[in-house]
Amino acid sequence: MEQRRLGRTAREVSVIGLGTWQLGGDWGDVSEQAAFAVLDASSEAGVTFFDTADVYGDGRSEKTIGQWRKSNEDAPLTVATKMGRREPQDPENYSRANFIQWVDRSRRNLGQDTLDLVQLHCPPTAVFESDAVYDALDELVQREAIAAYGVSVEETAQALTAIERPNLATVQIILNAFRLKPLDEVLPAAVEAGVGIIARVPLASGLLSGKYTAETQFAPNDHRSFNRHGEAFDQGETFSGVDFEQGVEAAKAFAELAPEGVSTAQAALKWIVEQPGVSTVIPGARNVEQARANAEAGDVPDLGEEFHDRAERLYDRYFRRAVHSRW
Repeated sequence: MEQRRLGRTAREVSVIGLGTWQLGGDWGDVSEQAAFAVLDASSEAGVTFFDTADVYGDGRSEKTIGQWRKSNEDAPLTVATKMGRREPQDPENYSRANFIQWVDRSRRNLGQDTLDLVQLHCPPTAVFESDAVYDALDELVQREAIAAYGVSVEETAQALTAIERPNLATVQIILNAFRLKPLDEVLPAAVEAGVGIIARVPLASGLLSGKYTAETQFAPNDHRSFNRHGEAFDQGETFSGVDFEQGVEAAKAFAELAPEGVSTAQAALKWIVEQPGVSTVIPGARNVEQARANAEAGDVPDLGEEFHDRAERLYDRYFRRAVHSRW
């Protein structure tokens, strides 16, 4: 699989990575056996980038990756984790003392002396503007507790603020065919600064898999059931903030754009890979088949200008008015 430089790091990572929120929770139950099988299948398919967070299953996702890595020491792998959601979202909680505590916990969970990449996990806007926050992160790099740091954001304005920091390595942001706003300013700014873009929620929480209907039901402990209107966290994290039924309709139209022999999900992932500035895309996978199919998207031939134009017209038709100004 194609490898790209991960922003301001010396690391090369696969253009298709693996998001592991589902291995911790909030997507229904995933057994330990199934989780290890997904990690195995992803690595075998050429994936070299796993993304996790300290709150996914209260550390379960990190621990699972740590156990897998211990048994696969020769596998080329970069693991990115996130921190900051273990406390109430008060900017004062994003402190040096908490950073040290959170990083040490993730180091234990992942079994790493030095974490490959640590990202602030969608903190309040004030955190992105704090010199003390970046000073503390720089100190963790100097102490070799972390090799590099980045941010995960909800809003494009937050990304633009963070990109101005000279030691920021990456920005993780929601980017998919139903969320185009990052293309306006964030990706060009990242390219100019040398900051890597990690595209998350690439399938709009599964809408762009093309497999859902308006009658599709999700488990009660799946965020696609309990967070459709932002009841638990930012609404934009669930179906990219779009109305579910409208998203199902738009996904049917998007599916018609996919080239012959390419699934709807693979076309959606390839569309992101082709955006200038993207280092890697992190779809989740609940089983081996999904993991392998996602990885194969990296080998899909270029989609072409007409595909991109038609995808943008779909966004204009279904979503631009409702979502473009929000995030």
